[in-house]
Amino acid sequence: MTAAQARRRYLVLLALRWFPVGLSVPLTVLLPLDRGLTLAEVGLAASLQGLVVLVLELPTGGLSDSWGRRPVLIAASAVAVVAMAAQVVADSFWMFAVVYALQGIYRALDSGPLDSWYVDATLAADPGARLEKGLSEGATVVGVAIAAGALATGGVVAWVEVPGVPTLVVPIALALVVQLAGLVAVALLVSDPPHPDGRRTLRASLRQVPAVIVSGVRLVRRSRVLPALLAVELSWGFGMITFEALLPVRLAEQVGDREAAAAITGPAGAAAWLASAVGAALVPLVTSRFGVARTAISLRLLQGLSVVGMGLLAGPAGAIAGYLATYVVHGAANPAHMTLLHREVDSGQRSTILSMNSMLAQPAGSLGLVVLTAIAGGWSVSGAMVVGAVVLALAAPLYLPALRAESTQDGVPRGGSRST
Repeated sequence: MTAAQARRRYLVLLALRWFPVGLSVPLTVLLPLDRGLTLAEVGLAASLQGLVVLVLELPTGGLSDSWGRRPVLIAASAVAVVAMAAQVVADSFWMFAVVYALQGIYRALDSGPLDSWYVDATLAADPGARLEKGLSEGATVVGVAIAAGALATGGVVAWVEVPGVPTLVVPIALALVVQLAGLVAVALLVSDPPHPDGRRTLRASLRQVPAVIVSGVRLVRRSRVLPALLAVELSWGFGMITFEALLPVRLAEQVGDREAAAAITGPAGAAAWLASAVGAALVPLVTSRFGVARTAISLRLLQGLSVVGMGLLAGPAGAIAGYLATYVVHGAANPAHMTLLHREVDSGQRSTILSMNSMLAQPAGSLGLVVLTAIAGGWSVSGAMVVGAVVLALAAPLYLPALRAESTQDGVPRGGSRST
């Protein structure tokens, strides 16, 4: 497989992975409410997803490194299909709790193996490949797919009627069909290299998971760069609450009406994902001129400034302008960060390190939700956004070890471990 073939397959699989998310996200709360759940029950059921992800994140990352990317991706896609099918028929708190638990299993299995497969396949074909190019194209596809899915849901709910099927269920059924297509695509497009120990079995791979996790932890401990990169995720997870959770509250404060704020937030969310795609598409142009680490540092500072704009610019238009600017930077920051992360690991620990990176965002996001909502309620929403912006910007110095590594070892092929 050539690097170009790997990139094309990667982008197709990402589109099939994230378009159903765009279809279902606008209905995450509305569908269970329509089925008779209270808002508190929805929140309690949804909390199971984060708990399951937190518990399974590292073991599933280790499983991807020991068993292979393809079987884990197939398992993840199969669980996603079951979760979506359950969501179509769920009509009680306990059924929705099962849906969210299954989604947690899916997210844990899905966290890392596709990116790991793409990076491994690319480096096998071209050890000197610019990883940020493919990763930025992937982030662009993710943004477009989510935005397209969200817009499609709005159109389906407004204009499509299927006899015997409730209106809010139609987009979920469409998402189920796309996820089935994604399962087939994974089986056809993803292939793993031969395992050095011969045919890989699930039982043998499960026995190897603890050793793989321990190996990943040791790699982090020996590295000068990886601990700082993983710490960035703590800042990022905390600060993302400003634009993921507080924007509707800020808009409601400005327009004086929650329903009007909700009406603005929907289209703004779709536009934000398109803005994210634009930011991701610009990454290769910027990194080719300034380098990946310098770009990452600048983006952390710019994201802090854009969140300040969300909190301080006057009127709904100012808040939305800051919101879109935030997502442009957010879309660009992810491929830059992931490129630096991939440079520090090899195939044997790649998914494990990605799972560590993802896992750290969970408690950081929970802490951010508690702290920033408390500040918003006790002081002001703008004040909470400024605090979150400062935390986001404080991550910039954490890229300095990666900058030193990039400056002193610029001739080393990307993707090789630099942990010494």
